[in-house]
Amino acid sequence: MTTLETMIADDFGTVPDLIRLHAAADPAKLALIQDDRSLSYGDLDALMDRIAAGLQRDGVAQKQALSVCATTSIEYAALFLGGLRAGAAVAPIAPSSTADQIVAMVNDSGASLFFIDKGVAAEMGETLKQVSATLIALDGSDVGRPFADWLPPVGAKPAPVTIGPKDPFNIIYSSGTTGTPKGIVQSHGMRWRHLAPRPDGIGYGPDAVGFISTPLYSNTTLVCFFPTLAGGGTMVMLAKFDVIKWLTAAQKHRVTHAMLVPVQYRRLLEHPDFDSYDLSSFVMKFATSAPFSAELKKQALDRWPGGLIEYYGMTEGGGGFMLQGHLHPDKLHTVGQASPGAVIKLIDEEGNEVGPGEVGEIIGRSPATMSGYHNQPGKTSEAQWTDPATGEVYIRTGDVGRLDAEGFLTLMDRRKDMIISGGFNVYPSDLESVIVQHPAVAEAAVIAAPSDQWGETPVAFVALKPGATATADEIRTFTNSKVGKTQRVSDLLLVDTLPRSHIGKVLKRELRDSYLAP
Repeated sequence: MTTLETMIADDFGTVPDLIRLHAAADPAKLALIQDDRSLSYGDLDALMDRIAAGLQRDGVAQKQALSVCATTSIEYAALFLGGLRAGAAVAPIAPSSTADQIVAMVNDSGASLFFIDKGVAAEMGETLKQVSATLIALDGSDVGRPFADWLPPVGAKPAPVTIGPKDPFNIIYSSGTTGTPKGIVQSHGMRWRHLAPRPDGIGYGPDAVGFISTPLYSNTTLVCFFPTLAGGGTMVMLAKFDVIKWLTAAQKHRVTHAMLVPVQYRRLLEHPDFDSYDLSSFVMKFATSAPFSAELKKQALDRWPGGLIEYYGMTEGGGGFMLQGHLHPDKLHTVGQASPGAVIKLIDEEGNEVGPGEVGEIIGRSPATMSGYHNQPGKTSEAQWTDPATGEVYIRTGDVGRLDAEGFLTLMDRRKDMIISGGFNVYPSDLESVIVQHPAVAEAAVIAAPSDQWGETPVAFVALKPGATATADEIRTFTNSKVGKTQRVSDLLLVDTLPRSHIGKVLKRELRDSYLAP
């Protein structure tokens, strides 16, 4: 039998095996909580067995994909974990994708079973008929075979499978807003590296109460979800983020660890009742997926118990950065230093490495790197950069940044979002950081617009703070008085909110398209 000691000795283990160990040690301990429902480790382990047995019964072979597109639920979490026990590669898909994209992703994954709920089915409409996989209704609705009917009987056991470090763990589809997203294949070995920011690599510990309120299809969510369960902690889940529901649940369950995206931090801290909730149980808060302003980080540290860790990296892996804000309050404008085990370089347009203080594209390599893009070897090659001197392969982030003398990274922008105005490089993040200094501004996003005179010119979209008043001209004048001539914003539009993905990323392509629309 696999033991924790052998996993540590081998420097490899699997999440399903860890859950089995926790279930044997303390079967009554709560593993999953959602609203007024919960599931113990013993019951979760048994349900994972039934799911794995059902997948094997229906011909899902080891390393074959199963696909799921649904709202976060206990059933969704158990399905993901049971699929892993069967040796399947789980392909979770964003319900926010277009119907055509969902069809393309399910079919691309090669899944023969597609687990959905009535919300997704309603959004897809007749397009759902184009999915080649068998439909199973995770919520028990009539949009497919009900999940409870699909499950094998209580006590069913799967045939054991031997899982290796290179075996596929999941296929995470990128969040592109046009075309078919790429499937990022992560291995069990890569996930093992993600289990926790602790030297032993085994999660947050049995006393941890983790909290997620972003969707289970997102790598942002999974880097908190799996370590919590791998360490024998309790995972609290919200199907949809709501400030009061989040604060109430955090207080009620004495949450210790939570993953949030920056816009969620802002909404929580802006709420007038935030300080009335007891969050003293917090040990650590995490953030990733979108720019996190230094001012907001400081608020989170000053007003919210526990430490604050910001992660910067890609779902593809290859190397990332980690800022321990509670240890480095003078570096809150950065995303931290290279994560343990990561080798990072910054390169210019010709592929030459740049030094501290110079701007370059961020590339990295580490043991936590994707296996590649599913069915797209050409795209995999495009994402890689090979060091001509050593032959070592790095992952290209497409992001531009600058390292200081201590190795802290100041993140600038996506390389494709950089504005070239009159031959000068203009970084939207620089302008956004100035715009939000205006007392009426809550958030800002800057895009490139075509210009006959300059080639490209900066255009800003700005959302005001609740109750604040200011005109677009006032904010533009304020901004342009604080930046260089080549950086001046040519147009500024006030909007109610900035468009965001389900994990909080500002959708600049939507802003650009709306601005350029006839």
